[in-house]
Amino acid sequence: MTTTTRRPVHLNLFKIRLPIGGIMSIIHRATGVFMFLALPYLIYLLSLSLSGPSGYHQASASVHSLLGTVVVFLLMWSLAHHLLAGIRYLLIDIDTGVEKDLARHTALGVTVAGPIPA
Repeated sequence: MTTTTRRPVHLNLFKIRLPIGGIMSIIHRATGVFMFLALPYLIYLLSLSLSGPSGYHQASASVHSLLGTVVVFLLMWSLAHHLLAGIRYLLIDIDTGVEKDLARHTALGVTVAGPIPA
């Protein structure tokens, strides 16, 4: 006796509809990774700025360039989103905001409010 099951041949990630909490969780992880990967650049800028007046001007020029402005904006957005999402997760850990509707609203609020402080 042969049985066949109708399994998907491939997994299309563009057709999966994640809830807002899942999207926020992925963004939370991505912002944490981005902030971690940006640490060597930030340490380099700090070291350069403390080396003397010419180093300070080089670091300042690096931060005020187009790429530097984008990196600073992304770092500020990452920090704000990661902080707000972390507070949300801490509240969920103490059983505050675990109801479905409230959890959906807080996830949407963190996702929308993350870029505002940046």
